[in-house]
Amino acid sequence: MRCPHCGNSDDKVIESRNLANGEAIRRRRECNNCGFRFTSYERIEDKQFMVVKRDGRREPFDRQKIERGVERALEKRPVSPMTIESLVNQIEDQAAIVGKVNHEISASRIGDLVLEKLEELDKVAYIRFASVYRHFENLDEFIREIQKMGGPR
Repeated sequence: MRCPHCGNSDDKVIESRNLANGEAIRRRRECNNCGFRFTSYERIEDKQFMVVKRDGRREPFDRQKIERGVERALEKRPVSPMTIESLVNQIEDQAAIVGKVNHEISASRIGDLVLEKLEELDKVAYIRFASVYRHFENLDEFIREIQKMGGPR
């Protein structure tokens, strides 16, 4: 496996974990050259997991889109990178379980999974993500969402 930091292909596996009920393996690796730590995934090549968009289009599932959305929502919040990675892993695992039968999941269901996890982890990140995901247009929509969470009335 090539190090994303220095390009060296000499690394060691620090930790391995089964994901998605044993259908994937997550490996934490460390580059023997520069010491950079990174994650790799091994999956059985099966029928490609697809995401059904709101307009009916289908596109391949992309874990990085979830990572980017979660990282943006948690930007400047007191949450460690390992917690973010764990959260994204949980979302990916749940998406795989939900879409297992027909190898697809709706984009809205993925968004709901992200919201559920963010609400448990960080209320500010939840509101940030919800404001983009649900297309808030004005302050009243923010207030209603905060009230749903049990905020000030």
